[in-house]
Amino acid sequence: MASNGEHALMGVKLGVTGLLPRFEGRRFSSADVARPKPAPDLFLHAAARMGVDPSYCVVIEDSALGVQGACAAGMRTIGYADLTPEARLREAGATDVVHRIADIASLLGVAENAA
Repeated sequence: MASNGEHALMGVKLGVTGLLPRFEGRRFSSADVARPKPAPDLFLHAAARMGVDPSYCVVIEDSALGVQGACAAGMRTIGYADLTPEARLREAGATDVVHRIADIASLLGVAENAA
């Protein structure tokens, strides 16, 4: 998880959803880097900490600024059009846009129940 939000806020939100254990050691904040989104710094930092080349990363983003940052980092970017209109996500550079989280698995070629 790469967020412009603070670590504590990410912990609270992930705790409420029950996802906190899945992201232990995998949460990255704009507080960790010099420049927040839309700069690519946060995404590049997350990839480096995870030991993954940015070209192998897939980012799911719900904001145009996040899409811009992920694209600038050289990562495949899927826009999640829940709060941000699809057109804005595409204009920012999203290669694909979904309206339901469940649709991401098929885009990645993963069986939905395995995701």
